[in-house]
Amino acid sequence: MPRSRTLRPRLHWLALAAASATLAAGPALAQSARPYPTVTDARLANPEPANWLQYRGNYGGWGYSPLKQINNANVAKLQLAWAFSTGQVEGHQSPPMVNGGYMYITTPGSQIVALDAKTGTELWRYKKQLPAELTQLHPTNRGVALYGDKLYFATLDCMLVALDAKTGKVLWEKPVENWKTGYYMTLAPLAAKGKIMVGSSGGEFGVRGFVAAYDAETGAQAWRTYTVPAPGEPGGDTWPDNGSYKTGGGSIWITGTYDPARNVAYWGTGNPAPWTPDTRQGDNLYTSSSVALDVDTGKITGHHQYTWNDSWDWDEVSPPILFDTEFKGRKIQAAVRAGRNGYMWVLERDGGKLKFVDAWPYVNNNVFTGLDKTSGRPSYDMSRKPALGKGADYCPSLWGGKDWTPEAYNPGTGLFYVPANNNLCSYLPGGIAEKYKPGELWIGFPLEGILSNVRVPKPDQSIGEIQAWDMKTGKLAWSTKFNTFLWAPLMTTGGNLVFAGGTNDRMFRAFDARNGKTLWETATPSGVTGVPSTYEVDGEQYVAVLSGWGVDAERMQGAFNSLFKTTTTVPQGGNLMVYKLPK
Repeated sequence: MPRSRTLRPRLHWLALAAASATLAAGPALAQSARPYPTVTDARLANPEPANWLQYRGNYGGWGYSPLKQINNANVAKLQLAWAFSTGQVEGHQSPPMVNGGYMYITTPGSQIVALDAKTGTELWRYKKQLPAELTQLHPTNRGVALYGDKLYFATLDCMLVALDAKTGKVLWEKPVENWKTGYYMTLAPLAAKGKIMVGSSGGEFGVRGFVAAYDAETGAQAWRTYTVPAPGEPGGDTWPDNGSYKTGGGSIWITGTYDPARNVAYWGTGNPAPWTPDTRQGDNLYTSSSVALDVDTGKITGHHQYTWNDSWDWDEVSPPILFDTEFKGRKIQAAVRAGRNGYMWVLERDGGKLKFVDAWPYVNNNVFTGLDKTSGRPSYDMSRKPALGKGADYCPSLWGGKDWTPEAYNPGTGLFYVPANNNLCSYLPGGIAEKYKPGELWIGFPLEGILSNVRVPKPDQSIGEIQAWDMKTGKLAWSTKFNTFLWAPLMTTGGNLVFAGGTNDRMFRAFDARNGKTLWETATPSGVTGVPSTYEVDGEQYVAVLSGWGVDAERMQGAFNSLFKTTTTVPQGGNLMVYKLPK
């Protein structure tokens, strides 16, 4: 029967995935006497300051903690409390998540390590047995989700795994997609209202992006929403009638944000595939966008596209940060993003929709010639748009004014902090026609041209900088600049501090959140591209971050070495660094 022929390949890979999912949950190395506090919807919606329960600390994605025992007056005394070697190389990017004295980190190679947050004692370790032939374009992982008494983990080979948070026992595992066709997962899942939401990377392999939700108890799929619509679906007319939507990209790389009052989750989407735009004429919704999804049904309730028909690799993978503010004299429920295309975007959450409010360049952009005042849709200088057989130079670079590294918002200062790269551009050579083959790279530009893309128009000027924007006025409050590029997830605290690594000198720093002054810095074993967190155990505040250089930060360093004929390298190796004040 035709139906059987259609289903057989899918059932075949599902069976393979399940068979290969022999998981190595390590034995408990030590036991904690602490009770494990159940993670409820109420706690996630109003997280207590002592814990760091989710990817960015709260559903709004602020990267903020109200803790202030460590503050701008005493941070200079900060010292190492304990450290832990992960035993892994490559990019360590997950935040240390903490609940009641239990800490969880994830590493490249799809591992979870549970630790005592006060002492660093390893409690248990889980290691996913990955297929040997799996291609890891981005060998990293960005954390777990805590919900109930479980934790949830998205693996490189596209499995969603639920484990007992206290013991590490595997409770269930579900295949999400077929890794053999280029899908892989690196994000921390998002937990809300009994559902665990994930999305998949793989745009450079020509996947069709999606967000999917699973029942937190059983692992049954509740819904799946594609970020590239099919013909006849809303937005489907922004793709040509040639089947290109099936390989259209729109990957999901980073955990979404969530508005509990509206029950709407907000996700950032990747660029369209392939990078060359010639076979996918049109705006290509919902790529390079923010999309709003109803968490009960998965229905897209709103969207905003930052770059239509993208061919610059300006995927907008970070979700918008959600907060209420006064903006230029009007109170709005804002959704704010520092776009990879180099523009700061202020949107308004109106029901489930996203309405354009304002946007302005926070780094040099020489592609946009203007924005529509109502919709925010940009117009382009087409001479700077790369395509098949047509090279182009453009700013910002393909790594953007800001890549995946998250911004932070501090309600105390009212400032929005951005890890930016200014004065950084790209050149892409003319695109090449490539035949799509499932599971193989399908970009459309020569790989050697991508890896050597970096251009620095003014070598005597700085590149990396932490910017602080006043969200009431839309004006720059301060900027702290660095001699090299910056790859720095940010965290800000009630102690008037901003923490960041991201430079190739291996330093981890604390800045005054009000003026950007450097107040403390320390060298770590490798470079820091990990997401920092802070927490409190037994009355003491700790600051934690993973040191472990790799992935795109290392590739950008290689591009700089190629451009400037330098040999700068950053040591490999993952280490969790935890700091506190002396007693």
